[in-house]
Amino acid sequence: MKHLLEQKVQDWIKLHTGEDVRQLALRKNPFPSIPYPELLNQVEARQKCKSKLPLWYDTPGIIYPPKLSIEQSSSQATASFKATLVNGNTLFDATGGFGVDDHFFAKQFKSVIHCERNAALSEVVSHNVKVLLAENIESICSDSTVFLTATGNNFDCIYVDPSRRHESKGKVFKLSDCEPNVPDLLELYFSKADSILIKSSPMLDISVGLQELTNVWGVHVVALAGEVKELLWLLKKGFSGQYRLFTVNLESAVPDTIEWKTAATPAPVTSVSNFLYEPDAAIRKAGAFDEVAHRFGVSKLHRHTHLYTSDELVTGFPGRTFKINASG
Repeated sequence: MKHLLEQKVQDWIKLHTGEDVRQLALRKNPFPSIPYPELLNQVEARQKCKSKLPLWYDTPGIIYPPKLSIEQSSSQATASFKATLVNGNTLFDATGGFGVDDHFFAKQFKSVIHCERNAALSEVVSHNVKVLLAENIESICSDSTVFLTATGNNFDCIYVDPSRRHESKGKVFKLSDCEPNVPDLLELYFSKADSILIKSSPMLDISVGLQELTNVWGVHVVALAGEVKELLWLLKKGFSGQYRLFTVNLESAVPDTIEWKTAATPAPVTSVSNFLYEPDAAIRKAGAFDEVAHRFGVSKLHRHTHLYTSDELVTGFPGRTFKINASG
C-alpha cells in the first residue's frame, strides 16, 4: 500500500480521476512497480467518491479499496444522519467495510471499533482513519462473531450492515438470508450491548423485518434524491412496546424527519378534484398511506391506489403535487 502514497503516484491518480478507465487501461503503466489494475482501481474508486463521499474525495492521501466496497458503503449523507440515532461511550461495528459509518459514529462515541475480516480492507481503513484524524477509531481484522464471542468487553451499541448471500438471490429478501445472520445473532449481540442498530437494504419488507427481529424500538426509512437508500432498525434491550416509524428525507442540510402512526383509520376516498398528490418514496416504503391522507387533509382516489386529491392546494405535502386542468 505504501507505494500508492508516493507523491508522484498520488498526483497521477488525482490528475486522471474522471477519465474513462477503459481508455486509460490502454495506455502504458507509468509506474511499472505498481500493478496497473491497482492504479486504475484508485482512479475509478476515487471518482465514485466525488459525490457520494466528498470528504474522502477531497482529502489528500486517502487509499481506496476495490470499487465494490465504495458501491456498498453508506453515502456521506446517510452516514451522517445515521450517527444521530445513537451515542455513548463505545460502539462496535460488526461489518466494518470502508468505515464511512464509523467516521461519523466516532463523533457520537468516545471510542469505535471497526471490525473487518478482510485483511486488505482493514489495512486501508487503519490508514484512512489516521489521515482523516479520527483518532478514536480502532480497526481490527477479525470475524465479528468470533470476536464478540471471545471478548469480555461490553459496548453501548453494536452496529451491523449485513450483506445478502449470493445463494439467496431471487428469493424474498430476509435478514436471515444475509451475512451475518442477524436474527440468529441477536442473543449474542444483546449479551454485549443494550442497543443494536441495523442497516438493511430497502428491498427488505418492513413487515418481514419485524417478524424476524425482536425489541424493535424504531424503524427509519431513509431517502436521498427521491430514492429510498436504506432502512435503519434500532433495537433496545428489554423493549417490548409498539415500534415507532419514521421517514427521513436528506435533501436539505437539516433532515426532514416525520414520525408516522403504525396503524391508522382508512383514508377517505373521493373522485379526482383540483389537485393530485403522489407521496414521496420514503412514505411509500413506510406504507403510511392512510395517515398521510389524514395528516394533510387529502383523499384517496381509490382504496387501493396511492394517489390523493383535494379541492384546495395543500402546501408542504411530502411528495409530488399536480394541478388538474381537466378530467374526463
